[in-house]
Amino acid sequence: MRSQATPRCRKYLYAIVAGDWNPTASVPGINGSSIHTIRSGAVAAVVSDVLTEKIRPQRCHLAVHQEALKRVLAETTPLPVSFGIIADDAGAIRTILIQNQETFLRQLHQVQGRVEMGVRVTWDTSNFFEFFINRHSELRAARDRLFGGQRRPTQEDRIQIGQLFERILNEDRDVSTDKVEDVLSRECFEIKRNKCRNDSEVMNLACLAPRGDGTAFEAAVLEAAKLFDNNFAFDYNGPWAPHNFVDLDLQL
Repeated sequence: MRSQATPRCRKYLYAIVAGDWNPTASVPGINGSSIHTIRSGAVAAVVSDVLTEKIRPQRCHLAVHQEALKRVLAETTPLPVSFGIIADDAGAIRTILIQNQETFLRQLHQVQGRVEMGVRVTWDTSNFFEFFINRHSELRAARDRLFGGQRRPTQEDRIQIGQLFERILNEDRDVSTDKVEDVLSRECFEIKRNKCRNDSEVMNLACLAPRGDGTAFEAAVLEAAKLFDNNFAFDYNGPWAPHNFVDLDLQL
């Protein structure tokens, strides 16, 4: 009887860290295998064993990936790797570390002792378009001109009012974001503007902040919020691994 071949043990990659770090406790990874490190020179890769070539982006797997990064972040500052990166074996991981050693070290230095915090601001109003109509006379005048009286608006009219609304919306976003960044920059090394996910979102910021208990960053968010009225809702989250401040181009 022919014996079955032993399944090939691949390495699922979570992050790049300084070479002297090791997890102080068992941290479960994808499919239950504990995370460990593979070193080369002054850097190391945080990995776990997997038997498949691909991992589906299911909620359970995404949650494990994020939890592993969170546990690593509690002990050191990682360069987080996107979900789903799998290398053939430990040798392939070491090749990545050798080829990208200088890049990894440079980026580790940039984020050392820092974490990512998120700030999201939304317009908190039940009628979003009417809210903007009341705030902007230009938009109100265009609405009355194109949609007032007995005149039936054309498709061109609707496009025109939509473009005007979009321009005013983005101008308001820029002005509001400038105000918030001016305050947060006192507690952050760097701030990046992420794309707003819907019309009601004013800003979606990623902030590179110092490690700590977060009280100084929270105070800065509250200070920024005082510049706005009750039509604006502020929310912040974190700490996270510095996803928005790391650029890893891994060739497997």
